[in-house]
Amino acid sequence: MPDRILIVEDDDKLSRFIELELTYEGYEVMKAADGRSGLSLAEAEAFELILLDIMLPEINGLELLRRLRRFSKTPVILLTARDTVMDKVTGLDSGADDYVTKPFAIEELLARIRTALRKRVAEGQAQEAPKVLKLGRLTLDVPRYTAMVDQQPIELTKREFDLLKILMENAGIVLTRDILLERVWGYNYMGETNSVDVYIRFLRGKIDDAFGVKYIHTIRGVGYTMRVEEDGK
Repeated sequence: MPDRILIVEDDDKLSRFIELELTYEGYEVMKAADGRSGLSLAEAEAFELILLDIMLPEINGLELLRRLRRFSKTPVILLTARDTVMDKVTGLDSGADDYVTKPFAIEELLARIRTALRKRVAEGQAQEAPKVLKLGRLTLDVPRYTAMVDQQPIELTKREFDLLKILMENAGIVLTRDILLERVWGYNYMGETNSVDVYIRFLRGKIDDAFGVKYIHTIRGVGYTMRVEEDGK
């Protein structure tokens, strides 16, 4: 069966153009012209991916995304003319999987869609064997999407959780920034090149600094690795 994609976009011409291109590529497409209709479709139907505009009538795209993430992990690619770093960070931290700025080349959008769908399949296969990752006092419950140190919960954004998961799965192994960008942000990520360093700082603040245990280590000129050093030693 073809992958089903929902387009939530109030620009009729753009929505129709994307629909035609996706249909030509073999996808099954449904459309909504406002946030409320888009949310209703997402609740009632099963989709492999959602293309979501931010500036929507009824319910804006970010609010729709927040509501969607209460019950669904369907990949979401934001389509928007807002291209500041803060807009991107807000969208990604709200649960988006990728971000495409208008105007865009349809070839780029199709590539982002293929990447998101491949990642969804890979994550689905990994979830067939639920696991809990442990490193010292740190526990990451992957199926429940929770992190704790000494049973104390740590509030993490989706991006922070995904980054921590990759680091814990490869504890003791040095991962380059390029590998982390590809594994967490996606192969076609076109955002800030220092995104890995920024999110490593976020994780250190919430885990290392907060609990006095040095987990995340910088390997100068290479990347990052995780191992336990009590009391920052």
